Amino acid sequence: MKNIVILISGRGSNMEALIAARDAGTLPVNIAAVISNRPAAQGLETAARAGIATHYIDHKAFAGREAFDAALAECIDTFAPDLLILAGFMRILTPDFVRHYEGRLLNIHPSLLPSFPGLHTHQRALDEGVRIHGCTVHFVTAELDHGPVVIQAAVPVLDGDDESSLSARVLRQEHQIYPQAVRWFAEDKLTLVDGKVRLAAELRDDSLLRSPELR
Repeated sequence: MKNIVILISGRGSNMEALIAARDAGTLPVNIAAVISNRPAAQGLETAARAGIATHYIDHKAFAGREAFDAALAECIDTFAPDLLILAGFMRILTPDFVRHYEGRLLNIHPSLLPSFPGLHTHQRALDEGVRIHGCTVHFVTAELDHGPVVIQAAVPVLDGDDESSLSARVLRQEHQIYPQAVRWFAEDKLTLVDGKVRLAAELRDDSLLRSPELR
């Protein structure tokens, strides 16, 4: 069973989805630790109640990003993770940190990358008038909100949507596809070939890569 470590900055709703999948027996991993850069992150209490080791490393205590990332990596590595998961971790990671976890660092982003990298994705989607929006699980690279895509889920943008309603619709899909992606990793069904994700033969079915909301 693979060890995973989850990084959060706030409530950690995607972390909660991963814990729920673990508890339901559908995610065969050991969640070794949850670590936050914010001491008051609500998700730390949630993780502790679930019996998971928690730590915080306050980024404000460090003179620069490199020093913080070095301390963070030192803490993470005590748990010997097979996979590191970003679940609302609101820090830009240094290239050295990303290289250290290359091929075993996942993120979920609230848009259909490569569209709308960065912040305020839902409002930007509304401002652009797109009809399809969604979320993406991807391996992290040094380029912000880029990297090999594992799985995406799409949702319709409805007439009358505002940022809140669209965000809620996307978040429901995030909670579905993040545990799915982590399960594939845990079951050794993902490989990286020439900078692209390849799925095991039994997973090569478009029905796994589309949101039920669009069927």
